[in-house]
Amino acid sequence: MIRIPAVLGAGAAAWCLALGASAGAGAGAGAQAAANDPRLQVLSPADGSFVSGAVPLRAEVQPPGAVTSVVFFVDGRQLCTVVQPPFECAWDAGSTIVEHQVRVVANLVGGGRIVRPVRTKGVAYTEKVEVDVVQVTATVVDGRGRYVRGLPQSAFHVSEDDRPQTISHFAAEDVPLELIVAVDISGSMGPSMQKMKKAVKEFLAAVPARNQVTLLGFNDTVIPLTRGAKSPEDRLKAVDRLAAWGGTALYDAILSAVDTLGRQVGRKAVVVFSDGEDEGSHVSLADVEQRLEASDVTLYTIGQGRGITLDALKKVLERLSRPTGGRALFTDSIDELHDAFNDLLDELSHQYLLGYPPTNDVRDNTIRRIKVTLDGPYQIRARQSYRAAPAR
Repeated sequence: MIRIPAVLGAGAAAWCLALGASAGAGAGAGAQAAANDPRLQVLSPADGSFVSGAVPLRAEVQPPGAVTSVVFFVDGRQLCTVVQPPFECAWDAGSTIVEHQVRVVANLVGGGRIVRPVRTKGVAYTEKVEVDVVQVTATVVDGRGRYVRGLPQSAFHVSEDDRPQTISHFAAEDVPLELIVAVDISGSMGPSMQKMKKAVKEFLAAVPARNQVTLLGFNDTVIPLTRGAKSPEDRLKAVDRLAAWGGTALYDAILSAVDTLGRQVGRKAVVVFSDGEDEGSHVSLADVEQRLEASDVTLYTIGQGRGITLDALKKVLERLSRPTGGRALFTDSIDELHDAFNDLLDELSHQYLLGYPPTNDVRDNTIRRIKVTLDGPYQIRARQSYRAAPAR
């Protein structure tokens, strides 16, 4: 369940370029000096974006050694100071979508500073500030397995515990996607590591640059590798540094991924590359299932190593992914993985987002069954249930 504002409610840019009356060597030297000036870029959040929940604040300085520190401010309040790359820190934007001003200040080694402001968007409200909404991501295919687009809201019907629900939120195109890719780098993956790294890089290279991708590695612990990266190059470099060692905290990694996505609005997917064997998590399989039930995350698992051949491990990956509306993929062939990745990315770009305020609004920590049906000769895959967790 996610808290979404009940009613959803521009900026101007100016630039000036001054040219000197004389050209020649002086102009060339000035251009060279400008090219060598330190540069500051705000990577997250994006200007004009809608944010809620856990949001990474990220900035890039070129060259990195040109600054003594980078300071992040939110709504006039200093949030954190970072003295070395990566220049990033965590921020909780809250459960409602309101306008925020983020200001990043880079203090230069030689004195002076560079300032970059970013303003996120808010949403207006009238009588009600927010409502509790259950969010459901749905995938629709026709009789030939092709993804179906362009269906209207009126074609979808949702019931909870066999009681019809009213769809209040609907999106069919350009729905924001927050994607987390978690990669098993435990010792048990050693024999399959090179093949898995190739598979992960191929998958990440195919993710459209407009989507933000957080990459996690996990063995005994969960290791953030990139946060909200849009650059394909950054994603691939992070994979190259992976090495197999330690135990397997699979359940901890999934829990960390779900918590990272938190309360953000929009489609949220986690893709896990693993053999499915957990050897040292602090939480149990039942704990992870309960957390997935209380989230809006769609989980996809991609079996690797022994997870392709051992039925017990395959069942674990299927058991985790299927109830969320996701699925498990199992293949040892790079060519087959290529086709599977293309299909998965195609699926992620052809999904519908439905939201409804449940008629049973009691948060009693019980499981509520969800059924999504559709007019027409189509097949639909969506979340099967959710847990009405108490408000936090």
